[in-house]
Amino acid sequence: MSDVARLAGVSIKTVSRVVNDEPAVHPDTAERVMAAIEQLGFRRNLGARNLRRGSTTGTIGLIVEDVGNPFYSELNRAVERIATSFGRQVLTGSSEENSDRERELVLEFCARRVDGILVVPAGLQHGYLVPEMRAGTPVVFIDRPAGDIVADTVLVDNLGGTIEAVTHLAAHGHRRIAFLGDSPDIFTAAERLRGFREGCVRNGISYDESLVSMGTPTAESIGHAVKRLLHGPDPATAVIAGNNRIAVHLLRSLAHAERRPAVVGFDDFELADLLNPPVTVVAHDVSALGHAAAELLFARVQGDQSPPRKVVLPVHLVARGSGEAAP
Repeated sequence: MSDVARLAGVSIKTVSRVVNDEPAVHPDTAERVMAAIEQLGFRRNLGARNLRRGSTTGTIGLIVEDVGNPFYSELNRAVERIATSFGRQVLTGSSEENSDRERELVLEFCARRVDGILVVPAGLQHGYLVPEMRAGTPVVFIDRPAGDIVADTVLVDNLGGTIEAVTHLAAHGHRRIAFLGDSPDIFTAAERLRGFREGCVRNGISYDESLVSMGTPTAESIGHAVKRLLHGPDPATAVIAGNNRIAVHLLRSLAHAERRPAVVGFDDFELADLLNPPVTVVAHDVSALGHAAAELLFARVQGDQSPPRKVVLPVHLVARGSGEAAP
């Protein structure tokens, strides 16, 4: 600001008035200051300005598993919409399903004095957040609950959705239904496996551990699981994919298969409706998930002191063809 004032031939106070759109600055003077700002490439330090005023930094932090996953990209976009309506910007980072990385990102955002934190947790230990929460930084967990603290949480109905998938396949005559899930340490994977078990019980199907494969999904691991499940002495006639990435790996492994099982995926994904056959999915509104979490966070930012809330959003089965194939 001193450089701008010197170049424009005015006081620092006059520069301050111009950049903050305050009145009582002659138009010719304001024009001269703006020309100096443009020439020098001056930008306000909003963080410093806000801290000096004792107000917010105008940012919130969002930690997801992987911003490259379309699921989290859509979640990020939904959070940004709400944040923008509250005059905030979103800082986003990927934990890569690593609890140490999650903690590093959360504490880095807190050190930058964000107004609140939204986190898709990668671990089960969140006591490190207690001092930040006590200091006034609101935290909302998305898609998975915190491991060892009580905090605001927004989830989807993982249990009910998988029960519905099993019921749908059973209604089309399937008794040998396989389940491909993510690592059982992940809340959503464990809940969807629990829903699969419950769905088998409700539909009079014997739960067979040999038809379940859990683990971090890769093209290779899903390919091996598919071979084992579909080529044994009593093969599966239907497969439930536990998330969108597993569904994509599954469909690739089935691309040249002589016999294709019925398929139901949990989470919708791009082009699922254009494949042959179109993919039946248990869908939920990712935007609604992001909106609900962000709105809850900003309610806390604005002073809501009510007890921590747990919000569970509904899911619904979208029948497109792949899950309706007979055994």
